Amino acid sequence: MEAPVIFTPRLKISQLIADDAEALFQYRSDPTVCRYQSFQPSSLEDARAFINDLESNSFDVPGSWFQFGIRLRETGLLIGDLGVHFMDYDSRQVEIGFTLAPDYQGRGYGTEAVSALIDHLLGPLQKHRVFASVDPRNKPSIALLNRIGMRQEAHFRESLWFKGEWADDLVFAVLKSEWKKMD
Repeated sequence: MEAPVIFTPRLKISQLIADDAEALFQYRSDPTVCRYQSFQPSSLEDARAFINDLESNSFDVPGSWFQFGIRLRETGLLIGDLGVHFMDYDSRQVEIGFTLAPDYQGRGYGTEAVSALIDHLLGPLQKHRVFASVDPRNKPSIALLNRIGMRQEAHFRESLWFKGEWADDLVFAVLKSEWKKMD
């Protein structure tokens, strides 16, 4: 299936491309951004390789991750990315993740992008459940998930070995039957 391009009033959400490597490297290598991220490029080449590896991933393939770029609609500037993990054990459920460059945090772009992605996943793609895993110390991400109407389903204590320490994991989710589009 071809990856969709999703438009919101301020954003264009589309597949990451090779030209995005420099912007991706800039925000994904920032220590404040990568604190809770598993992918932290140590060089521009790492960012290029990450995008190159993603280009072989098709959209909506069970077991794969697909990465969208979050772009300002007017300029095309890459300001973040959205990950979608199509579960291999049940193709009706998907995991999402999101990252925003520091200069664009706190302006509603994350809320707008994540809401639009969920609209697409639960609408045209007919998924049943969307969930997100978040570190409990990541207060801005938790606030975003609460704001858009996802509910906390679980709090796993020291369940992940992450960056040299045990970390807790919160799971938020929303069912198609629960989802209400943000106005």
